[in-house]
Amino acid sequence: MINKAYTFLLFRFHLNLIMLFTLLLGCMIPIAGYSQSAQMDTWVSINGQIYGAKPNDSGQLGGGLNYSEHFTKGDYEPKDLDELIEALSKAKPGEIVFIPDENEIDLTTYIYIDQFVLEIPEGVTLAGNRGYKDSKGAILLSDALKTPMMIKALGPNVRITGLRIQGPNGKRYMAHHHKSFQPGGPRHKYYYKFPISTGIITSYPKLEVDNCDISAFSHSAIRLKDGDSHHIHHNYIHHCQYNGLGYGISHSKASSIIEFNLFDNNRHSIAGTGQPGCSYIARHNVELGVSLSHCFDMHGGRDRNDGTIIAGTDIEIYNNTFRAYQFAIGIRGEAENKCDIYQNWFVPHKEMKHAVRPYPYKSPNVFNNVYGKEPVQSK
Repeated sequence: MINKAYTFLLFRFHLNLIMLFTLLLGCMIPIAGYSQSAQMDTWVSINGQIYGAKPNDSGQLGGGLNYSEHFTKGDYEPKDLDELIEALSKAKPGEIVFIPDENEIDLTTYIYIDQFVLEIPEGVTLAGNRGYKDSKGAILLSDALKTPMMIKALGPNVRITGLRIQGPNGKRYMAHHHKSFQPGGPRHKYYYKFPISTGIITSYPKLEVDNCDISAFSHSAIRLKDGDSHHIHHNYIHHCQYNGLGYGISHSKASSIIEFNLFDNNRHSIAGTGQPGCSYIARHNVELGVSLSHCFDMHGGRDRNDGTIIAGTDIEIYNNTFRAYQFAIGIRGEAENKCDIYQNWFVPHKEMKHAVRPYPYKSPNVFNNVYGKEPVQSK
């Protein structure tokens, strides 16, 4: 009689063979996040075309274990908050401030008492080792509900990589929003009595954020106020879902490329004010399945009350995978130049009208996408 241990080992052996075979086929990939071993389909190939999010040579979607650009040392290697502040005050463009291992740096008291902001000088890289030899990476955190900004870029070409950045509020607070905005309610003045939080802010060009796990900010995980050529890639951005705000990446008058990220439990994972100059390319990102509202967003003139119907300048949304059951994309006006939406995989949706919604103007250019759990042809 075969004993239980042998049976279990035999089962695991066959399971590993099946997983390896599937990986070789190219459709099942590892997903970063709480469980590095989780597996899911993120793209399909139909008639030689790729639909949905496919990882690139830098490693798995969301960064982490298989990411190709891990940092393991720096010009400065602070281990606590005071050392970190001192290192950033000395760092020059091109230098690296590296927080080793899984060190926890808690900014709560500094933010609560002194309204402290961690400032990164122009051209400096702030790094951790998330994913290297299974490391979770160092964590920067604030438990102060009023965290207007945790990290601020002081100039262009700032890079933040390989870190966990955790805010104070991953909740929705639906009742507060309803009380504020119900018919006859006190609206914004009352709504903003409850403090909000933001993770990373820049008004300068070329911010790069990669291989980070960013969560629990009630306004935005990353707020791009101004500047162009921002690059947000290979991150896991989640639990930014305070009702009425709750953005993974928000744009004021900025432009960016957003790619190879994992999103989950946000209100809008990508959002923009829609002002002229507000633009983004979103490609090869995955919505893992939980969203408070539609996933990718661009506001229009009606939201800003500026008398226009402008919803950004250039919007390109392609090769993303949407698993959330809310409609995926909301464009609330007309882009000045273009709004192209193509080669996405809308897993829970049967057709375009369930996945993309214009508000209520000319429809964006939506073409060559696939729908459903087992798509057989593009639409």
